[in-house]
Amino acid sequence: MDTAPEVDLRPVDASSWRAVADVAPRPDQERWVTPVTRYLCLCLFEREWHPMAVRVGDEVVGFLMWGFDPDERSHCIGGVVIDAAHQGKGIGRGVITSMLRMFEGLDGYREAALTIHPDNTVARRLYASLGFVETGEESEGELVARRPRAPVTE
Repeated sequence: MDTAPEVDLRPVDASSWRAVADVAPRPDQERWVTPVTRYLCLCLFEREWHPMAVRVGDEVVGFLMWGFDPDERSHCIGGVVIDAAHQGKGIGRGVITSMLRMFEGLDGYREAALTIHPDNTVARRLYASLGFVETGEESEGELVARRPRAPVTE
């Protein structure tokens, strides 16, 4: 990998939803993520999550959603999916770093939280390298990791 591409996060809207819905991981990763179309429906109908298109230049290359858990006072990252054709280029790291920077600008931000499938060792390493610590908690069969508010370096 030469240089990681510049990642841009934008809310999913009428101009991007189709490209976002087409985002799909590699077949061997499907056990770790829900199809993006289901995540979009979750965002639309439950209104607890905010869907984001991951762009590199003008191209949609991924998806994630974020929300706020008022009980835990945590800003949560969920549904991170990088399209199979764009993996291995540093986009995943750029996505999480960009999301953390966005959280820094939000009132009341004190920590970020996410869940990871126990078998997804690549994601576990990535999140740990970005300051997330697995807490021993579980949510729906996944491991919970948290990162206290801290300046984002990258």
